[in-house]
Amino acid sequence: MKASVGNPLHLKSVNHISLICASIEQSINFYQHVLGFFPIRRPGSLNFDGAWLFGYGIGLHLLRAENPENIPRKTKINPKDSHISFQCENMGAVEKKLKEMDIDYVRAMVVEGGIQVDQLFFHDPDGFMIEICNCDSLPVIPLAGEMVRSCSRVNLQIMQQIQVVHQL
Repeated sequence: MKASVGNPLHLKSVNHISLICASIEQSINFYQHVLGFFPIRRPGSLNFDGAWLFGYGIGLHLLRAENPENIPRKTKINPKDSHISFQCENMGAVEKKLKEMDIDYVRAMVVEGGIQVDQLFFHDPDGFMIEICNCDSLPVIPLAGEMVRSCSRVNLQIMQQIQVVHQL
């Protein structure tokens, strides 16, 4: 396959993530009350059990497992496992809320170039990993040829200004 650069498929954004779950109701409750997603209308032509939620510019499609008892459940929280990550405004407030909700979590930290990124990892009801972080403080630096980027527009402007100063 020939290597491609840029946006060969002309993608615009991530639309949704689908997750298999044992209980649609438990998963809706978790994603709504823990992470702040809200239920949205799901096409009636879908002839299988599920639910659609939306939040933070992304859809979350919950699909009921055909054999819920066979879903492999992860109990150990491993930050190196597959996960979805959400940025937050205040890590202390998130940790306090997780404690109040009695949700087990693991702390982790990444330090790069003097920038510290704090992370909290926990599972949804089916063992899928969730990360909450302040990752927007870490610049997204392309390996070659492009400008420095950030997950946050505010931080992006600051980083672009710093990059211009360093180029002078």
